[in-house]
Parts: sequence; structure tokens; C-alpha cells
Amino acid sequence: QLVESGGGLVQSGESLRLSCAASGFTLDSVNIGWYRQAPGREREGVSCISKDGGRLDYKDSVQDRFTISRDYAKNTVYLQMNSLKPGDTAVYMCAADPNTYCSRNPRYWGQGTQVTVSS
Repeated sequence: QLVESGGGLVQSGESLRLSCAASGFTLDSVNIGWYRQAPGREREGVSCISKDGGRLDYKDSVQDRFTISRDYAKNTVYLQMNSLKPGDTAVYMCAADPNTYCSRNPRYWGQGTQVTVSS
């Protein structure tokens, strides 16, 4: 099970940190991705981190603003989002896949957390 938290309503330029807490499996057994979906738009990948944390990737539009990290002791993955823009408004979801890095269809999904950025 994956449970996201940390979403909310912020103004443009502000920051949020999303958390994705895992239970039932350990994070070193899965690749984790953050995805988002805005109303009327397709789901898109935002960032990925590999099982061992050695590989990271970001969507171009969030590069240098977002940082993904993982705390193995807390079995939690984070997405630090800085300099937020209205275009970042979406439901953010974390997902895990034991085999595929940055999978388009990860096996396990969280329920999502709403991020709203006002201008």
C-alpha cells in the first residue's frame, strides 16, 4: 500500500513536500515514480527513483525545481517541489513497480494528493 500526503493550496513561487509512505513492502524492492494528472489532461510522469536510489529522472518542466528522495528507515519517498507554478496544479500520485524503472503502468498506486497553485 502507498499513501501520499503533503498536498495543499499554495501561491505561485511557494513550496510543498509530498510524502509517499509504503507498507507491505520495502522501498528497496521497488522503483518509485511520482505522477500527476490535471483535469482534462492525461496522466504524466513527474519523477522517478530507482530501487537503490542511484538513478533519478525528472520531467523537463520540473527539472531544477523538484527533488525526489527516499528514506529507507521510514520507508517513505518524498517529492520536494519548489518554485511552484499554476501549471503544476494536479492530483499527484506515487506508484511502485518491482521490475520497471519509470514504468508507464506501475503495479501499485497510491490514492493521490491534490496540489493547487494559485497565481
